[in-house]
Amino acid sequence: MPFTIRAAVPEDAPCIVDLINALARYERLEDKSHPDEGQLRKQLREDASPRIEALVVHERGSGKCIGFALYFHNYSTFLTNFGLFLEDLYVDPVYRGQGIGLALFKNLARIATQRGCRRLDWNVLDWNETAKTFYDKLGATPQSDWVTMRLQENQLTELVS
Repeated sequence: MPFTIRAAVPEDAPCIVDLINALARYERLEDKSHPDEGQLRKQLREDASPRIEALVVHERGSGKCIGFALYFHNYSTFLTNFGLFLEDLYVDPVYRGQGIGLALFKNLARIATQRGCRRLDWNVLDWNETAKTFYDKLGATPQSDWVTMRLQENQLTELVS
């Protein structure tokens, strides 16, 4: 393989922030993206609570950071068991088509099964046909009966006051 994948450590925060910004440009969400390298560094620590985890992809030889998958545990009351939620997966467009996305999903599946998780969930933008085709090839099932809802920071503050 022309790339390596490993668990992210706090020192990977600058690389991940760069890729988050690239993802925001790709998803046309630059105005919504404000990653904080210091926060990410803290949240990647093993003793962080709550904690996020990530996989990072590096080009073999150059060591260039070319992709990531950021995830955390979720919980299903119906299964009374944990799962993984994939918050974001991104591969630099120059390196797509080399099996990196598939390798990231295989790593996530291995992590999930080793931890006894019974599912892996994620969201995909409705216009991202390339991603949806890839996920379909994985055997993923779209969950059209659920609508994502969100309270933003200011709404949370308002709700507790």
